[in-house]
Amino acid sequence: MSRRRPSSRSSRPPRRPGRGGGKLRIIGGDFRRRLLPVLDSPGLRPTPDRVRETLFNWLAAATPGARVLDLFAGTGALGLEALSRGAAEAVLVERDPRVAGALADNLTTLGLRQAEVITADARPFLASSPPRPFSLVFVDPPFRQGLAGDCCAALEAGWLTEDAWIYLETEATLSPEVPATWTLHREVRAGDSTGRLYRRTGEAGESPDGDAC
Repeated sequence: MSRRRPSSRSSRPPRRPGRGGGKLRIIGGDFRRRLLPVLDSPGLRPTPDRVRETLFNWLAAATPGARVLDLFAGTGALGLEALSRGAAEAVLVERDPRVAGALADNLTTLGLRQAEVITADARPFLASSPPRPFSLVFVDPPFRQGLAGDCCAALEAGWLTEDAWIYLETEATLSPEVPATWTLHREVRAGDSTGRLYRRTGEAGESPDGDAC
């Protein structure tokens, strides 16, 4: 939702890049109600407030102190929300240099020195050697490009803490393949997308408290 998504509504005229632009509203935490500019780029829009509010209610206990990875960051709506709510640090990965630059400007505006924007494609980025593992990961790839499964599998190569939380957003028609060590915790539907929150467990088929699923 905060990334480029193909649209079937071809009757709507395309927006002209570089003119106008929207706003991203932080909905909770230290920067609650702050409005940040969003670059006017085709298909780029923040994850809706309702979805973010639901997601971060689920993650209320997990966000403070978290080490966050936001893949396909786009507007940075999810990463910025996590930082506002007490995440210790964040890495936001966005391949479009203009979008990444606008995101970096917003981090500077908020004075968030514990966050870093990396201009890179997510799949090559995940093929590199991971730094310290992340405890909270957002994966929101462009729709209908076959990216979700590959990225989820790549995260298992040292990118996640043992009990990490992973939020995956895909087109509603997709039933994503995720690693066997991930347990579905909650899901939310909004328009043509479905968001799923997973918890990584020690062994396949176990829930976070150790009970069989």
